[in-house]
Amino acid sequence: MSLTHDTGQPIEKQPDPDAIVTVLLPEDEYTHTPDAAENYNESMYLNAFDLGLEAGGWFRLGNRVNEGYAEMSVCIYLPDGRVGFMFGRPAIDSNDVMEAGGLRIEVVEPFEHLTVTYDGKVCLLDDPASMADPRTAFRENPIVACSVRLDYRGVSPMYGGKPQYADGRELPVEPGKSFAKAHYEQHCAVTGTITIDAPPAADGEPAGDATVIDIDGLGLRDKSWGPRYWQALTWYRWLPMVFGDDFSMMLSVIDRGPDADGGTQPPATSGMVLVGDEYHKILDCRVDADWNERGEQTALRCWARTAEREYEITGEVLSMIPLRNRRSTPDGEVLHTRITEAMTRYECDGRIGIGMSEFLDQVVDGWPIGVATP
Repeated sequence: MSLTHDTGQPIEKQPDPDAIVTVLLPEDEYTHTPDAAENYNESMYLNAFDLGLEAGGWFRLGNRVNEGYAEMSVCIYLPDGRVGFMFGRPAIDSNDVMEAGGLRIEVVEPFEHLTVTYDGKVCLLDDPASMADPRTAFRENPIVACSVRLDYRGVSPMYGGKPQYADGRELPVEPGKSFAKAHYEQHCAVTGTITIDAPPAADGEPAGDATVIDIDGLGLRDKSWGPRYWQALTWYRWLPMVFGDDFSMMLSVIDRGPDADGGTQPPATSGMVLVGDEYHKILDCRVDADWNERGEQTALRCWARTAEREYEITGEVLSMIPLRNRRSTPDGEVLHTRITEAMTRYECDGRIGIGMSEFLDQVVDGWPIGVATP
């Protein structure tokens, strides 16, 4: 838009410096200089699924360099229903690379090509639900070798980035209440191999052949950075799913807590639908779930609306592992967050897809806060 004065020459209207814009640069694919906040977190997450095998997994590194460690997670969903899982807090002293605990995430070409490698161990769970008590689960289940070699190549544009003021100023962030100051996602084609050794027999030798999962499928990757506490949000529902390299989705529903007057407000909804080679932004969505006796999702009924059309999606949980994060406040209160990570089969428009349903809830009085009490 432009204005004119009495000479007839156009005068360009200057952008509002206080307008909020979203910025994403190729260098954001690499690590950033950490904020001063103690809970600064630089996180990369990638999942991968093969629909024909109904198998796959996800991988995450969260560098908490100001706290001296990284959060490292590897989760593999085997075709027979077992889950291989490992979590650790390996020590780090810099934020220069995304590599810790045997897991490495490397950017080959920004926005185009990444690799994930892992050489380490996983706890092999016949009953993934037993990870609700991680100490017992790690003690009573075999720990076996695991190798991951995966290539990720973008099949979509980038979604998201860093909100900031138009003149380049950063938005204010309250570290104690922050989950991230920047976040972006992308759907990818994924190829490679995941290998998990068989558990040992009584003589210590492997009791059978290793499980080799040859992935030729799709997935989603995301990245975020900035201060994070897992307790900063009351609850959320995050559903990344892939039907094909021309049709994929991500649905997000986040509880926003009370409004300024202490009243309730509707959850924040967002996401995108990959149609062909472009993203259609989700303007509104809804996620309803069926629950088991532990308040874990078992089936989903979802609705989403873009400017172009509406979608109805159903989901069936194939394999689920419950995870947790605990943090003590300065006054000694223990805060407990539960995250149920479920490989889920989806259906939309007659097409079958696969992906995740990740549900985060704060646990209050022993029950996840976003789940109705049975």
